[in-house]
Amino acid sequence: MPDDMGRGAAPATVAEALLADLARRGTRRIWGVPGGGSSLDLLLGMPRFGIDFVLTKHEGAAAMAALADAELTGAPGVVLTTKGPGVGNALNGLACASLERAPVVLVSDGFTPQQLDWVTHQVFDQRAASAPYVAGYDTGEDAASIAALLDTAHRERRPVHLDLTGTTARRAPGARKPRALAEKRAPNLGHGAALLLNARRPVLIAGLEAAEPDAAVALRELAEALGAPVLVTYKAKGVLPDAHPLHAGIFTGGALEAPFVATADLILTVGLDPVELILQPWPYQAPVVDIARRPFPVRYVAPSATLHGPLAASLRGLHRAVHPLDWTMAEIEAHRARAEQALTWDGDRFVSPPDIVRIAQQEARRAGLAPRVAVDAGAHMFSATAFWQCEAPRDLLISNGLASMGYALPAGIAAALHDPARGAICFTGDGGLMMVAGELATAAAAGARLVTVVFNDGALSLIDIKQQSRQLPPAGVRWTRPDFARVAEGFGVTGFVATDAESYRDALRAAFALDGPSLIDVHVDPAGYPAQLRAMRG
Repeated sequence: MPDDMGRGAAPATVAEALLADLARRGTRRIWGVPGGGSSLDLLLGMPRFGIDFVLTKHEGAAAMAALADAELTGAPGVVLTTKGPGVGNALNGLACASLERAPVVLVSDGFTPQQLDWVTHQVFDQRAASAPYVAGYDTGEDAASIAALLDTAHRERRPVHLDLTGTTARRAPGARKPRALAEKRAPNLGHGAALLLNARRPVLIAGLEAAEPDAAVALRELAEALGAPVLVTYKAKGVLPDAHPLHAGIFTGGALEAPFVATADLILTVGLDPVELILQPWPYQAPVVDIARRPFPVRYVAPSATLHGPLAASLRGLHRAVHPLDWTMAEIEAHRARAEQALTWDGDRFVSPPDIVRIAQQEARRAGLAPRVAVDAGAHMFSATAFWQCEAPRDLLISNGLASMGYALPAGIAAALHDPARGAICFTGDGGLMMVAGELATAAAAGARLVTVVFNDGALSLIDIKQQSRQLPPAGVRWTRPDFARVAEGFGVTGFVATDAESYRDALRAAFALDGPSLIDVHVDPAGYPAQLRAMRG
């Protein structure tokens, strides 16, 4: 935070009170497309509070970037919009943040009561529009109400909506009331510890809550003390490094992991949110110990025991039940090898998606880089999540709860700006990129060290596969392959085209040598997607 705030200069307006509170919580970047009301007051004040503004090309993309920011920093991610269409455009990103359980703050220009008496242009009920996605709504009358709203976002791990008029933004903020810290109650470990003490083959399944730093450390400690295998959801990639001998691969609730998990006599779900699982019934008979911050409103399985409270405390408390198990490292390794083989295929005409991911990581390491990756929704995500090797939580960013196309590019920009030394890779399909192609200009303007890798197969491949599985004629899911390299160049991003492994490696080496953004248009062989989908989901 700049020196004047450090010396205690008090915010003079509601807009400054909001910025001061965000800065105190660790927010360093706001994303969006501003309007002409309170947006202007916030833009004016951001430099004073050490907060940068990133002008995106669409409010939905801004909300996706804010979501990634929130996951990477733990601080509120913030999206700024104008009234009316700005709020409407942001809603998909807001829905994404809601289902990814992220503290995102939508700050929209609002209408004054006087305006609503006679204005109809661009007017709809903005509060009702955001209501399905947010845990709180406020009009920011003073610093205390703003603090309470931001507390709600943090506590609930969900978005909130601040509908702020220009008149309110320029009002004196009033006193900021000190926040009472919530009491952290220790979980009751009794029955859960007893079940673990009696188990010979427990498995741990890590979900999105386990990606929080303290929880990830505690989970690894418990797994190593037990010698028990750990499976991870997409959101929990890196909670246990992929190269760790206890890492047993991805868990989606599907077929790929089922034979392995079925041999367990106890399943410990650690921060596993039902929103992460595919639409299939829970197939396992072993008792379940649910370890989570609090109960989830929807369940796929009734747990035999629950440990609700801070995850790290629950996991460390279970050390009293550590004892020798029947698992062998050879079993875990054999499962990983079977899963990898089931998801691998060689490209016929072009580069296969598994090789696109593997080669990208090989070339990044060759260049001395360890970029984060952001993965879009689509058939390519099976390869990206399975074959990109993570070492720490948030090494891979993905929309899993909403599984929204158009997520990866704005999330990749956020990751690249969050840690410029590491940079980022965006793995996206051609359909997803076309939804947010304008954000290539955002990457160029920001100088983001981002390599966008486009799996260009000329189709909505995941839907195409489902169409084929019903033996329906192709309709409505295919198009002529765009030339994304030329599109990228038009936005100021260096573009490459790759049609085989050699040209792809050459493009990656050139891209990793750049300080700014680049795009590699990789022509993809989609032939193995149907078999990959069957292996994953059954």
